[in-house]
Amino acid sequence: MAGTEQQQSPIGIFDSGYGGLTVLSEIKSLLPQYDYMYLGDNARAPYGNRSFEIVYQFTKDAVKWFFGQNCHLVILACNTASAKALRTIQQVDLPAMDPSRRVLGVIRPTVESVAGFTKTGHIGVFGTSGTINSQSYDIEITKLHPHLKVTGEACPIWVPLVENNEFDKPGADYFVKQHIHNLLKKDDKIDTIILGCTHYPLLITKIKQFLPQGIQVISQGKYVAESLKEYLQRHPEMEKRCSKDGTVRYFTTDLPGKFADMASLFLKENIEAQKINID
Repeated sequence: MAGTEQQQSPIGIFDSGYGGLTVLSEIKSLLPQYDYMYLGDNARAPYGNRSFEIVYQFTKDAVKWFFGQNCHLVILACNTASAKALRTIQQVDLPAMDPSRRVLGVIRPTVESVAGFTKTGHIGVFGTSGTINSQSYDIEITKLHPHLKVTGEACPIWVPLVENNEFDKPGADYFVKQHIHNLLKKDDKIDTIILGCTHYPLLITKIKQFLPQGIQVISQGKYVAESLKEYLQRHPEMEKRCSKDGTVRYFTTDLPGKFADMASLFLKENIEAQKINID
């Protein structure tokens, strides 16, 4: 694409709601020089229990919106969107929309890191029903690390716990213990657990409190941030298109005041958000 140096733009970061803010936080920490645009599709969240077709359409709507803002690179900071929409968008839509742009997800960077943690070769995944039912982690881990055994546990109540600010309250204990018990009942040799939802890092203290000793927990943000840094180093033509003023703008499809209040839980800072329509 001619003149891309003159068309620098922010990196787009998308989530169905708030969870992707945990990924944004890690990316900002590692790569503070870049500009970012965060979009939460809060009006249509949650995505976790929706069909492949609906998640794909919603995610495609968001990607088209980012492209309309001139973003050249978009990160799907949402496991459900990465599981149910990323491949189709990459393989079918991007060639038609603009082959020079890129859309990346959060599952692959997490999967690439997991083999370095496990000693038993048994991996657990906590995720939404959509992510677990898609078996995306099973498929990606088997591709890269065929010797590893993967077991998933859907935790549909965990996102509401986080979004209702109950993640660090005693009421969360039962639901955390329940899903840990369910997962380890399926495979008691698990020694590494992936938090396969970007909301779940807010529950990590509770999760570690009730896990047996010796089981490690992998939170995605760090690995997604490191993967993005490596990607930009490997693709200088894309890196040159990313603007670098250290700014972040926040957008939501629902109430901007509510979004700003919730975002403070995830980011530990006050932000302002703007409402937009993408459907």
